[in-house]
Amino acid sequence: MPTLTIFSSVPARTAAEAAPAATSRPIPAVLGADLEVPVKGGRLVGYANLDYAASAPCLEPVSAAVTAALPAYSSVHRGAGYASQLTTARYEQARHTVRAFVGARPDDAVIFTRNTTDATNLLARCLPEGSTTVVFDTEHHASLLPWQKSVRLAPPAFPGEAVRAADAALAGIDGPKLLVVTAASNVTGELWPIAALAHVAHRHGARILVDAAQLVPHRRLNLTALDLDYVAFSGHKLYAPFGAGALVGRRDWLAGGEPYLKGGGAVRSVGDDIEWHDDPEPRHEAGTPNVLGAIALAAACDALTATGWTELVREEERLIARLRSGLASIEGVRELSLWGDDHPRVGIVSFTVDGYSAREVAEVLSSEYGIGVRDGKFCAHPFVRHLLGETDGGCEDGTASAVRASIGIGSTQEHVDRLVEAVRDLVNRC
Repeated sequence: MPTLTIFSSVPARTAAEAAPAATSRPIPAVLGADLEVPVKGGRLVGYANLDYAASAPCLEPVSAAVTAALPAYSSVHRGAGYASQLTTARYEQARHTVRAFVGARPDDAVIFTRNTTDATNLLARCLPEGSTTVVFDTEHHASLLPWQKSVRLAPPAFPGEAVRAADAALAGIDGPKLLVVTAASNVTGELWPIAALAHVAHRHGARILVDAAQLVPHRRLNLTALDLDYVAFSGHKLYAPFGAGALVGRRDWLAGGEPYLKGGGAVRSVGDDIEWHDDPEPRHEAGTPNVLGAIALAAACDALTATGWTELVREEERLIARLRSGLASIEGVRELSLWGDDHPRVGIVSFTVDGYSAREVAEVLSSEYGIGVRDGKFCAHPFVRHLLGETDGGCEDGTASAVRASIGIGSTQEHVDRLVEAVRDLVNRC
C-alpha cells in the first residue's frame, strides 16, 4: 500500500495508518453501474465512467439514507414538531459522523458547506487580520484564489523540496500565517507529505489547511494523528452528490471570523445591536441548511468506514497500475507526473496523446467507445502548464490541456482495458 512521504523527524504514519481498523464488509455498489450510452453507429454500450475525480456517482447506501430521511424531512434546530426534532437529530448526527470520519479532535468544528471551494472560501473569510497564506502553484484554484495576501511557491521538484520551500517561506513571514496544501493532486493523483508539512508549519507558529477532496474517497484520513488544523472536502467526490461538503478544524479562527452568511440561525439576538453566535457551527450555517446533503455525506462516510479501506485500496491499486502500464505501452502517450512514476498516488492519471488535442481524445472516447473522461486544465491552470512545459498539449488554440482518467468504486477492469485499447486505436489512426 502506498504511503504518504514523511520527512524530518515526523513519525512515518500514513493517513491510512493513523486511524483504527474497521471490520470489512463487501464494497457497496454505485447507482448507474448498469447505465448504457449511445455510441457511433447507434449501438448502446455500458458506460465506462472514468471521471470520478470530477464527481463520483452516488453509493447505493447514500441513496437509501436520503430516501429514508425524506418522509420525515422538516426544518432543523428551531422546530418543536416530531419531524423537525427527528430531522435535527439526523443533521447533528451527520456532523458527528463526519468528525469521526476524518479523525478530528473532539472540540473541532464541523461546518457543512457546499463543497471544498466553499469551505476554503469560508476559512479565508475567517483568517485573523494581517494573515499571510503560503500556497504552491500546484494547487486547485480553490486553494490558490481565495486569499487576500498570499505567497505562491513554485512546483517542487521532489517532496522534500516542498517541505523545505514551505519551511523557508513560513520562516520569513511575520504575523498569522496559514499553509495550504492538497493531500492528493487532482491532476496527477500524487500524494503530498502533509504530516511533514504540518510539522514545519507548526514549528513556525503557522496553521495548515489540507484540501482532502481527492484523498478521502481513496484513503483513510486522521486529522488528529497527522496534526492538521483544518481539512476541507466535498460530498460530490465522496459518492454523495447532494450538494454538501465540510470544513473541519480548530474553532478559534472560525469563531472570530465574520459570519459567512448573515441571516437566521447565525445570531443569538437582533435588536439595536446584533449578537452573533460564537459557536462557529451555527455562526457560519445561516438559513436552512442542506440537511439532505449532510445526511448523504454522513452516509457515504459510514459506508466507506464500514467497508474497510484494505479492499478498497487493493482494488484501486490493481486497476490504476493496469491503466498506467497500458497507457505507457502506447507510443505517443505521455502521463503527467510531478514526482515520477514510482511516487504513491490515488486513482488519477492525466495524459496527452501526440497528434490530438485533449478535447479530441475525450470526444472520441465518448462518442465511439462510451468512455467518460475529463479534458482541460482541471481548475489547476498553473500546474498543468508547468507539467506540459512549453508545449501546448496538442491543442491547436495553444492552451495547455490534458486528458484525465480517474477511477473509484464501480470502476472495472473492462473499463480500464477499454480505455487503453481505445487510445491505442486512436494513435494507430495517425
